[in-house]
Amino acid sequence: MKVKNIVIVLLILSLGGLIAYRITKNNSESDKAKDKGGKKPPMGITAIVAKAEDFANDLTLSGSIEANEQIEIRSEVSGIVETIAFKEGATVSKGQLLFKVNDVELRAQLAQAQTKQSLASENERRAKLLLQKEAISQEEYDIASADFRTAQSQTQLIRAQIAKTSVRAPFSGKIGLRSISPGTYVTPATLIAKLMSTNPLKITFSIPEKYASDIKLNSEIKFTVNGLPEKYNAKIYAIEPGIETTTRTLSIRAITQNTNGKLLPGTFANVELPLTTIKDAIVIPTEAIIPVQSGKKVFIANNGKAKEIMVQTLTRTDKNIVVTSGLKVGDTVLTSGVMSLKNDDAIKVILK
Repeated sequence: MKVKNIVIVLLILSLGGLIAYRITKNNSESDKAKDKGGKKPPMGITAIVAKAEDFANDLTLSGSIEANEQIEIRSEVSGIVETIAFKEGATVSKGQLLFKVNDVELRAQLAQAQTKQSLASENERRAKLLLQKEAISQEEYDIASADFRTAQSQTQLIRAQIAKTSVRAPFSGKIGLRSISPGTYVTPATLIAKLMSTNPLKITFSIPEKYASDIKLNSEIKFTVNGLPEKYNAKIYAIEPGIETTTRTLSIRAITQNTNGKLLPGTFANVELPLTTIKDAIVIPTEAIIPVQSGKKVFIANNGKAKEIMVQTLTRTDKNIVVTSGLKVGDTVLTSGVMSLKNDDAIKVILK
């Protein structure tokens, strides 16, 4: 029993000695890491020197490409389709016949109406002669004249309905896939196909209201679309007269040429909208900005130490941001490791 106690005591002493050794060694290493003044060595921080430069204030926005004109082709009258005169996906010209609805019944009605019109015309002519001879009253002549005009109107109505059985393209463009075949019974609710004018094309996009005063008609923009390497040009031709209250944005529409047909309506466009150029702007990397509860701050180098500065910013790109107050030309702005910095931390500046 005595031997067991001795072993336990020896183990406790050994463990205590090991702990004391590690504490002493850690303190020694910590002391070595400090300079003669008892402080940690300065951190290596990358930085840039703030300078004034012209900043192109461009906005990157998402837009939508739309056909210059587009409609859904439908029949104004109900009936059986007897002829389809277009090919799916083909280009059609304005006024070109697209399809024809059977008009046999309407033509029979037209013949009947024309007969009634001829009879009414003859009755009106006779009534006029009799009125001149004072053989009938003015009222009787007015009745005959009214019957004739009614017959004329009926004939014109049926002619108009017959004209509607021939559906023609209202503008030149590319027609899509048809949803009917010859013999299909169509009504005004039946979608036949879609017709789009794809050259030129429209690009519709919206900007935040704070930039509304910077937009001018006929301004040039650039845009790209996914899957195509080219960068396209467009010109602003229409601006919404008011701000959309729910989104606080202003809708804008531009127009672009599509001579090669590569651009398709309905695709998204990545729009680059140039705004006013800011002269003598102080531009710093976005990673230098630190958001805080009271605004934004940066760190600058001040006699080998980090100094915290509150700043105000205007606009930004993917890499840079414009600082409007807080910094001055010549300040050394720290750009790396800023999230772990504290005011008056010792630093070693590495200029980019």
